[in-house]
Amino acid sequence: MKISREDVLRVAELAYLDLTEGELATYGKQLNEILDYIGKLNELDTMAQVLTDDQTADATLREDIEVPCHGAAEVLKQAPDPEPPYFRVPKVIER
Repeated sequence: MKISREDVLRVAELAYLDLTEGELATYGKQLNEILDYIGKLNELDTMAQVLTDDQTADATLREDIEVPCHGAAEVLKQAPDPEPPYFRVPKVIER
């Protein structure tokens, strides 16, 4: 997949960057090189599992256990403008 000039412009817009024509060309070329490299990596079997010293390659991992968080209510009590279960914060990015 090749990155078009419009793609680079869109990324620059999302990042609030004003790029020159030279920068657009440079970044477009660099993004294409990165995607080419990722394409090469996708051709490889990169699956890996990290094991501890006492595990073997056929080791089973522990079961995922959901643990509720009971501290959220206490934290929200200290917030200047809470709306449980969230914090409201002032908008800092203007378009």
